[in-house]
Amino acid sequence: MTAGTAGAIRPKAKVRLGDRVFSSSTIVAGSLILATLAAVAIFLVVQSIPALFAGPGELPNNATNFWSWVWPLVFGTIWAALIALLIATPLSIGIALFISHYAPRRVASVLGYIIDLLAAVPSVVFGLWGIATLSSFVQPFYAWLGANVGWFPLFAPPVSGTGRTILTAGIVLAVMVIPIMTAICREIFLQTPRLHEEAALALGATRWEMVKMAVLPFARSGIISAIMLGLGRALGETLAIAMVLSPALVVKFAVLQAQSPNTIAANIALQFPEATGISVQALIASGLVLFVVTLLINVLARYIVSRRKAFSGAN
Repeated sequence: MTAGTAGAIRPKAKVRLGDRVFSSSTIVAGSLILATLAAVAIFLVVQSIPALFAGPGELPNNATNFWSWVWPLVFGTIWAALIALLIATPLSIGIALFISHYAPRRVASVLGYIIDLLAAVPSVVFGLWGIATLSSFVQPFYAWLGANVGWFPLFAPPVSGTGRTILTAGIVLAVMVIPIMTAICREIFLQTPRLHEEAALALGATRWEMVKMAVLPFARSGIISAIMLGLGRALGETLAIAMVLSPALVVKFAVLQAQSPNTIAANIALQFPEATGISVQALIASGLVLFVVTLLINVLARYIVSRRKAFSGAN
């Protein structure tokens, strides 16, 4: 009997019941995610159609059309999230590097636990902290910026007397996304091959030079993923922004003024309880815009990570 004949008559391996159940459950779980996403998208599109084609005067604030009404909200959402990322990104990377490469083991474990615990704090607590403590704390600094650096457009006066500005909202968002970004960066830094670090140190590199040459290149795609995940978290935040801001439908880059641009999520939370008729569809349509923006950001993040992965220090 030849080897080919023996292989042809070999009985098929019996698939165990546990393997079938596990395989089927994973397929159902993956399909459920896609079905839920499709259902949400269909709901948003169907409910948004009346607002998308509404005429002048039918939308809130007597807007001429839907896009002129939603554009200030889109601007405020992206602007607040970008301010949060500018603050949170260097802090998150610094904290993660300290925990993974500088702090003693006991200190690193305690600090890592505290950072993880911070992620479990409800957003309403951050909102209360922002409106009751942070806004009054930073207001004198805002006044100083307006008096001394007011010529710069970002710090143009008049300065808010309460400190409830888009910059304060960005600081609150930064505090909220730091735990998520720090946790991801910390895990990526800890996965840096030990041989790469020891080789850099053996060649005479200092601790910072080792981090710059071995750790950061290896973690580049992970850092980008952490930034994009933090951006997605900041874009969808609702309650903290609604509590801190004194919002208005404006488009302005000034970060110290009392009249600040609102965000889509906060506007929905504030206006939906009292909305009726076409206003409800307009709020749902703005949710559709936020859904599309978040989806595009996630697609962009996947594209950037897939391109950077080939050039990471792990290869």
